[in-house]
Amino acid sequence: MRIIGNNPAADNAEITAVASGTLPDGKAVVVNTDGTVSVVETSAASSGTPVVFENADTRHSSVTYDINAQKVVIAYRDRGNSDYGTAIVGTVSDTSISFGSPTVFETATVPHISATYDANAQKIVIAYADSGNSSYGTAIVGTVSGTNISFGSAVVFESADTNYVSATYDSSAQKIVIAYNDGGNSSHGTAIVGTVSGTSISFGSAVVFESASANHTSVIYDSNAQKVVVAYQDNGNSGHGTAIVGTVSGTSISFGSATVFESANSDNVFITYDANAQKVVIIYTDGGNSDYGTAIVGTVSGTSISFGSAVVFENDGVSHMSSAYDANAQRVVIAYRDGGNSGDGTSVVFKSPAQNLTSENFIGFSNAAYADTQTATIEVGSAINNGQSSLTIGQQYFVQTDGTIGLTADDPSVIAGTAISATEIIVKG
Repeated sequence: MRIIGNNPAADNAEITAVASGTLPDGKAVVVNTDGTVSVVETSAASSGTPVVFENADTRHSSVTYDINAQKVVIAYRDRGNSDYGTAIVGTVSDTSISFGSPTVFETATVPHISATYDANAQKIVIAYADSGNSSYGTAIVGTVSGTNISFGSAVVFESADTNYVSATYDSSAQKIVIAYNDGGNSSHGTAIVGTVSGTSISFGSAVVFESASANHTSVIYDSNAQKVVVAYQDNGNSGHGTAIVGTVSGTSISFGSATVFESANSDNVFITYDANAQKVVIIYTDGGNSDYGTAIVGTVSGTSISFGSAVVFENDGVSHMSSAYDANAQRVVIAYRDGGNSGDGTSVVFKSPAQNLTSENFIGFSNAAYADTQTATIEVGSAINNGQSSLTIGQQYFVQTDGTIGLTADDPSVIAGTAISATEIIVKG
């Protein structure tokens, strides 16, 4: 990058830089980390080709990401192999994914599965109900190496029929938290804390968070509040959608008071944490509204949680829902089941829309049209760019994330400059 002038009076406050991508005349430009420049834009969402990871009907799949190995791990019930608990490692490249060989972690039917990643131990933890052992609540530690995963010995955390198993990692306490329906205690909502050591996991004492039948339990960690949040269907209260905040201390967990987020029967409850908004998002089917797919945002404060207004995302009955937070796009992505393709285990990579504008990287406007890799001249602070149209004289304009300029701030809020004619703007200083 080279500065070739800085004299506002002469209208030549400019720099030169290599274009990364085409630069239309008069378009807003950002500087990239390698010193090249690009037009301000938001890339379109895209997805790759679906890839079958299991040539058989699969159920109760759960996906997690191994940060250390930089791989995804899918745990699932393989109906083509006696419903055994199975896991497989996937490698993502842009919008494609490839898989290693599946590994059985439990030679029995596993009706409920939840996988999470322990960042401290750098291990995968899979919690499940083991039908080969009276459906006892069980957990196992997996180690990813290349495109394979190996497992330690399974450990029972609940010696009773266990349902609706859900696991998360508490990064502050460096513990695994498992929430479930305890069939050995009137199906009460229960949680337990696990500690990973090597290829094994040990547990503290189970704690009841709901003294009634709790179905569809789903647990997540709120890293801003440093709390665990459990969402569930409270059958002791007409199946209402309910959430509760938990605090991990050592190998124990304590809870605040439960809060209803939906005063109607709520099925298919699933919770996700939005790290950008520092909120939890709960999705569910609203029995009070034709089982429509619905979402609601919760805010944790201390040991309590409060909610905004529920929003319908699907005007139809839905099932088998899950969601995940896309840190790049800063969005929550919701998925629900497609019964096509004989129920084969299938995976697809979704690339969310991504914007390249930040609060700091806007530098000015292209003074002409340039092709990719050409040396471009960019009019920067205090220069007058005359490549605009339909501007209102005297108005301040903001850069929009799609590369246009407008009279209202976008997110992030970036000032483009002030219009001095219908076609000219003084670039921000």
